[in-house]
Amino acid sequence: MDVLAEALRVSGARGALGVVLKAGGSWGLWLDPSPAAALHVVSRGSMWLHVPGGRPLEMQAGDAVLLSPGTAHGIAGGAGTVLGPCDRKATDQALTDGSALHLGSAPAETEVLVLRYEQDPEVSTPVLTSLARPMHVTSRENAQLSRTVELLTAELAQPQIGTTAAVNSIVDLLLIQFVRVWLARHPEEPSGSWLGAMRDPVVRDALACVHARPEHPWTTESLAAATAVSRTTLSRHFRSALGQTPGAYVTQWRMDLASVRLRDTDEPVESISGAVGYASPHAFSRAFRRARGMPPGEYRSRFRA
Repeated sequence: MDVLAEALRVSGARGALGVVLKAGGSWGLWLDPSPAAALHVVSRGSMWLHVPGGRPLEMQAGDAVLLSPGTAHGIAGGAGTVLGPCDRKATDQALTDGSALHLGSAPAETEVLVLRYEQDPEVSTPVLTSLARPMHVTSRENAQLSRTVELLTAELAQPQIGTTAAVNSIVDLLLIQFVRVWLARHPEEPSGSWLGAMRDPVVRDALACVHARPEHPWTTESLAAATAVSRTTLSRHFRSALGQTPGAYVTQWRMDLASVRLRDTDEPVESISGAVGYASPHAFSRAFRRARGMPPGEYRSRFRA
């Protein structure tokens, strides 16, 4: 079971928006905090990333940077360039028709893909919160990055039927590439985060069991048996790697799966309850109310409304 692939399948990018920025001469753009994460990819030339409290970071063609939600930052043609506000009207036009957003007074020497995306807000499994923020990846660290950027550039340049779904999928691919670089940079970090936990074989094997068969009546004892360790060992590894018990993680993942299915499908609550491991709709409803603050039926109705 590829636990990362399954987690990203459920919690992947939603509503990704992006524009191609073409800039030359002296230029600078300030981006206010947003509930969405920001992803910038330099496809030609170079640019500087400005984050309050940090030193300006130079990025070359083929580089990408990921910034967590709520991170105010700026992008510019130089380390000391004055940053101006975003032109909302021009940006909205570029998002609508795929035209480039032009900055500066000279012919364009730099092209940057500027993206914002949100992970599914109903999924609480913290796949990407492990990544250092901002996380800068160079083309030397991931040879596949440039190919992914080419796909993304083509989709943004010519919006058509299916572009939203395509961009979401390509952003998910970029996120996987960021994860791979993070794992390569942190070979000795086995705990303290969801991604770091992937380096703990005990936790990784247990998560693979849970993600492969969420409907199974997992207990700490049965998970320990499935991973050939003692109950005490499994619990100790989970607390060290994820800060929670095996049972708490099982419940969290089941609630994530149930939330998405309640929102996105017309499956009866009885079917969903069995699919995520509850013997009766009543038991599922109690667990769901504890996790989401309302019963499954009300949760579905609110989203449908």
